[in-house]
Amino acid sequence: MKKAILYGASGLVGSNILQELLNNSDYEQITAVARKDLSVKHPKLKTLIGDFNSLIGLADEVKADEVYIALGTTRKKTPDDTTYYQIDHDYPVLAAKIARENGANSVFLVSSIGANANSSLFYPKTKGQTEQDIIALNFEHTHIFRPSMIQGNRTEKRPVEKIIGIIWKAVTPLLSGRMNKYRGIEAKQIATAMIEAAKNPSEKVKIYHWQEMNQLNYGLK
Repeated sequence: MKKAILYGASGLVGSNILQELLNNSDYEQITAVARKDLSVKHPKLKTLIGDFNSLIGLADEVKADEVYIALGTTRKKTPDDTTYYQIDHDYPVLAAKIARENGANSVFLVSSIGANANSSLFYPKTKGQTEQDIIALNFEHTHIFRPSMIQGNRTEKRPVEKIIGIIWKAVTPLLSGRMNKYRGIEAKQIATAMIEAAKNPSEKVKIYHWQEMNQLNYGLK
């Protein structure tokens, strides 16, 4: 049985990853690092309260076989570029680095469609640099998930994003061929794909777009 560490368990995708891990018999312990109590109780769950600034002090307690990272923020919450970069790049990279040093062999990262370290745009560049720097940590297996529009019920109100989500859901069936990677996907489907990917890892670095995540959800090859 495996042990896993999860960062970002309070978010839409992260909360679904947490439930998938807790319900999966392959795992004996899940350590969730969060800024506040998750209000989730389970015999396999250990919650550590911490953030980027306190993570080094928790290093001895974040030992596992796998690390799942679903960290991120929004412009509304974090308008400052420096703080945004710390949350979307520095924190995920530090979390992965500590896990690697503690013996983790696989990392599962929620990134974004269009991530590109050489982009002139801040968001895709940040995501791309995060991917690049985590790959450089040389895990046995690095799994990078690049969803487009993430769908699901959020606890916080995002009216504009909700409207965009409705439009995207209507357009999604029209996105085929090379465009299918832009299809919207449910947060639960991303989580399921990540857990499925962990079962029989083969490639050292694997990037998943909509099609690959969809195949994992429905057991297709």
